[in-house]
Amino acid sequence: MVNLIWLLMLLVGIITAALTGNIDQVTESALKAAELGIEVAIQLMGVMSLWLGLMHIAEKAGLIQSLAKICSPAIRKIFPSLKKDSPAFGPIIMNLCANLLGLGNAATPFGLKAMQELQKENPVPDTASPAMITFLALNTSCITIVPATIIGVRMKAGSVNPTEIIGTTIFATACAMTAAIIVDYLFRKRNRV
Repeated sequence: MVNLIWLLMLLVGIITAALTGNIDQVTESALKAAELGIEVAIQLMGVMSLWLGLMHIAEKAGLIQSLAKICSPAIRKIFPSLKKDSPAFGPIIMNLCANLLGLGNAATPFGLKAMQELQKENPVPDTASPAMITFLALNTSCITIVPATIIGVRMKAGSVNPTEIIGTTIFATACAMTAAIIVDYLFRKRNRV
């Protein structure tokens, strides 16, 4: 449905531009947007490489395992259906750490691994388990302390102060994560899962 809406918007824009004699502006804008997209992607590769490298070093140094031990009491409360020694806890922690740093792309592999581990413990394989639902809610709404990707985009766009969004990002994402945890808890309690 969304694809149809986008297609209609594009067609209406192109037809309007053609009827008003501005079709050359459509072509010029499309080419400039494609060029800008490539420039931003290349610049973001540097930011992503830096943070992914730091995450890899932290993982090899045992920092992630230490963080997992520190966070495990809270994570266990959020995921009460998981076994105490569940192998899903490691990828869940890594995913949340990547999201904390605003590295959504870096969080994806850890999220996929966490879902694979959660699926192994799922008693009904063709239905999402409560732990999977909780993880999805956390992954989608995770608090972001350092929005590295957005800071990189703002730097590329020439922002005078690209880091000025940190405070509002922390507040907004903290509200989103709190709401997700509360709603997830209420649904689990209501459904007694």
